[in-house]
Amino acid sequence: MAKRKNIVVIGGGTGVFNVLSGLKHSRHNLSAIVTMADDGGSTGFLRAEFGILPPGDIRRVLVALSHNEKTLADLFTYRFEEGKGLAGHSLGNLLLAALERLHGSFDRAVEEAGVILQIRGQVIPVTFDNIRLVAHLADGRIIKGEANIDRPKGNGKRSKIVRVKLIPKAKANPKALEVIRKADLIVLGPGDLYTSIIPNLLVRGIASAITKSRAKKVFVVNIMTKRGETDGFSVHHFVEIVERYLGPQKTLSHIVINTGVPEKKLLKKYKKTEGAELVIYKGEFIRPQHFRVQTASFIRKNSKFIRHDPKKLARALISIVRG
Repeated sequence: MAKRKNIVVIGGGTGVFNVLSGLKHSRHNLSAIVTMADDGGSTGFLRAEFGILPPGDIRRVLVALSHNEKTLADLFTYRFEEGKGLAGHSLGNLLLAALERLHGSFDRAVEEAGVILQIRGQVIPVTFDNIRLVAHLADGRIIKGEANIDRPKGNGKRSKIVRVKLIPKAKANPKALEVIRKADLIVLGPGDLYTSIIPNLLVRGIASAITKSRAKKVFVVNIMTKRGETDGFSVHHFVEIVERYLGPQKTLSHIVINTGVPEKKLLKKYKKTEGAELVIYKGEFIRPQHFRVQTASFIRKNSKFIRHDPKKLARALISIVRG
């Protein structure tokens, strides 16, 4: 029987949810390192009101790895639609806030939630520091807060992001550094580039730990662009930005790229409602690179959303770690 591999997935949001949803059915050891920059909606209120670390992305990852009854997973994703003081809140966020109060730390709260949901793997906050994400735009403007960066005001058009940083500078969770050091495969993305992936690389020690690791390092390129973050981006742009924040060494070993095309009506819907466009691979990496390129149609069929298919993506990642 082949040895179990240590797989580390880094990011936050829906993209990482899909990666973990597929990988949890494998026999490999899974660790998810999750961004702590979220400050919008229910998460933002709980941060401001109770001073807790942001539970939103942690909650999504816990649910992705859950092997418990569907009812419990549904409870963690349930969002109140009405009620004074409750409308807009996710029950999972409230439960994590309560667990932190009961056990005295956010780290313990995440561990206990993992036990309740019987997760396959471990969920690791990238830092325990109270941080805020800041974006510098090409026109000189500065945008503070992940929620403000994630959702542009007005018509969504704004100058491009030239760099992002964390205030204050944050130190890495030692557990995150440990699992990176022991990893056989490190997966970055998919997910919002500047608000889900890059914030992890800004935490002191994370990028250098990834660079020093002997693991295979995979970047899964997004299927669609993101209004206000990656407008007009090609595959090359995504890869270039990720490598810039990883450091001067050529760190990535594999790039996973979708070449499938969603239904026209879905593309029109995304363009109209979200200003998002398909990221088209034009063979930018035909010439030899320091990384290998794996292309396929990874689009989830029969879905109202344009997402990576968890099973297809998991098969691709497992083939890389075994290769």
